[in-house]
Amino acid sequence: MSALSSLYDAHLTIAGHPITWREILGNAFGFASAVGGLRRRVWAWPVGIVGNVLLFTVFIAATFDAQAQQPLFGQAARQVFFIATSVYGWARWREQQRLHGADAPAIDPRWATVRERTAYVVASVAGVLVLQWVFSVVGAGWPAPRWYFWCDAWIFVGSMLATYAMARGWNDFWLVWIAVDLVGVPLLWHSGYYPSAILYVFYGGLCLAGFVTWWRATADSPGPTEREKVPA
Repeated sequence: MSALSSLYDAHLTIAGHPITWREILGNAFGFASAVGGLRRRVWAWPVGIVGNVLLFTVFIAATFDAQAQQPLFGQAARQVFFIATSVYGWARWREQQRLHGADAPAIDPRWATVRERTAYVVASVAGVLVLQWVFSVVGAGWPAPRWYFWCDAWIFVGSMLATYAMARGWNDFWLVWIAVDLVGVPLLWHSGYYPSAILYVFYGGLCLAGFVTWWRATADSPGPTEREKVPA
């Protein structure tokens, strides 16, 4: 049991700040998953799930440890939803892979339709409004400015939207991730999660590259076919 505890608590100190190896490894798996997503490979999903599990332990620990870094309720909760959404994306991409062939990219990217985009924008606004209230209630008594919970709510909702859009093969998901990073990087740094904040800067560059890659693939795509009719 002590060996497991030692492994769980293992950390290094950078500029006087203790940083767990779980946070470093979790973000490493997350970055690898993003690379797989750029390449439209099915393995991106299980790799991402491993990262989600590790990062959940990082963010949830602050909820039970008064000496830990400031908790980010949205950051912890979104890891759970990441796992659930990733299972859906994994299954959907595997089904598409069977139609495309083992050596081909799992999906043909496309833009969300006007109807799809309208639906996710409305859902996102509603989600942010509700979750900022939920997070502020959960964090009552914790000294944090009001804007903190709004930011945390957007990171949560935007991350869910981006993951679902990736599962559907929408180019939009890269742009949503960039919008999440613009809020997430300063919030994570403010909260003391330095490896995550730094990695999210690189995520932003990867998202730009991914967006261009998927956009070009969209132009080369033959258009909707029977492959696009796999059940949601």
